[in-house]
Amino acid sequence: MRGVKRAKASRRRGSTMVEGAFTIVPLLAILFAVLDLSIAIFVKNTVQFAVCQGVRYAVTSQTMTGMGQDDSIKTVVQSYTMGFLDTLSPDHIGKNRLSITYYDPISLTPLTGTGSNSGGNIVVVSATGLSWAWMAPLLRSATPLAYSVSSADIMEATPLAGAPAR
Repeated sequence: MRGVKRAKASRRRGSTMVEGAFTIVPLLAILFAVLDLSIAIFVKNTVQFAVCQGVRYAVTSQTMTGMGQDDSIKTVVQSYTMGFLDTLSPDHIGKNRLSITYYDPISLTPLTGTGSNSGGNIVVVSATGLSWAWMAPLLRSATPLAYSVSSADIMEATPLAGAPAR
């Protein structure tokens, strides 16, 4: 009787490792997929928040020392991205992916030049051409997640004698 029990136990000994592998591999795949998607959503939300903060800075017509308004806005946006903007840009220069456009509030035509950033005009700050590379491309293509974010608001009237230099 003892010999039979030992024979059965020795046959089952290797099955524990196989069952463990069958369980751990899908569990790790699900764990990495959840982490990967969570980080991608966090990064996109961070860049969206940074663009919103850039618009909030823009509507006040402030500038940083030695910079025009557009460069000041780009610096504010980049400071709020926690370094993700450079990481997400294909050329790793995040400021190249930022665009600031001013629109006439009545005709919605883009404005350029002096006075385009004056009070009452609409400012749109955008970050385009960003991509997030998946950590573990399980069950999906290895193509990076591409996205763009933007935010807009109406410029406040400046207390100065005109709009700041762009």
